[in-house]
This record gives sequence, structure tokens and C-alpha cells, in this order.
Amino acid sequence: MSAAQNVMASEPQQVQWHYVCETNDLVTNSGVCALVDSQQVAIFSLKINGETQVFAISNYDPIGKANVLYRGLLGSIGGAPVVASPLYKEHYFLETGLCKEHDDVSVTAYAVKVEGEKVFVGVQANCLYLNAHMKKAF
Repeated sequence: MSAAQNVMASEPQQVQWHYVCETNDLVTNSGVCALVDSQQVAIFSLKINGETQVFAISNYDPIGKANVLYRGLLGSIGGAPVVASPLYKEHYFLETGLCKEHDDVSVTAYAVKVEGEKVFVGVQANCLYLNAHMKKAF
């Protein structure tokens, strides 16, 4: 077990909610980018079966090595919503962050909640701790 997995397994999963925008700031079937606790987050508003759903993933494309995912094309694979990176066109599942084309590649998928007109992104407290310490290590 790696040090990161050890910390993740041993600490409780507490979510810190961050207000990011109003629902009218989002464009249906498109993405926007927000800075959440020093991390770029791509936020997508999709109309699925007549209902608007909001998803959030890391904006960083690990294949293209750039913060561009909010600009990607939205679609679905097997009924699951995805975004295609604007760089090399890998597909990332919006619910899980997994990359369809590469089993060993993923981005962070964040919890989202909408209260009234306010959109919140949830970040696990121990993920913030790990992100801050991983940056220092590299």
C-alpha cells in the first residue's frame, strides 16, 4: 500500500463544500472552470432525460498535461456522460473521472450539490491534505 493509499484508508472521508457559482452561470451542455481550494475544477451542466445534472472533475488533462477539460466536447458512452479532451480526445467519465482509453489514467471526480440557485463542489478533506503535500514532494 502506498503512503497516499494508507492516508486515504486510515482517515475519515469528510467533505468540505465550496460555493462555486450560481446555476445561471452555467451553460447547459457545456463546461466552465472554477478555482476550488487552489485546484482548477471543470464544471459541466448537462440536460439528461429532461433533467439538468451538474458534474465536476479536475480540469487537468493528464495525457495532454494542460488545464483544458472544461473546453472538451460532451457526450455519452453506454449511457454514461463523458467529456472528450480537446487535446488528444481521450474520454473521461464525468461520474467517476476514469479514462475510457487508458485503464491506468483518471482525473478526480468531485461531489456536486445544488441548493436553490447555488452550486457547491465537495472536496474530501484528506484529498486536500494529499494534494498540498504531493505538490511539495515534486
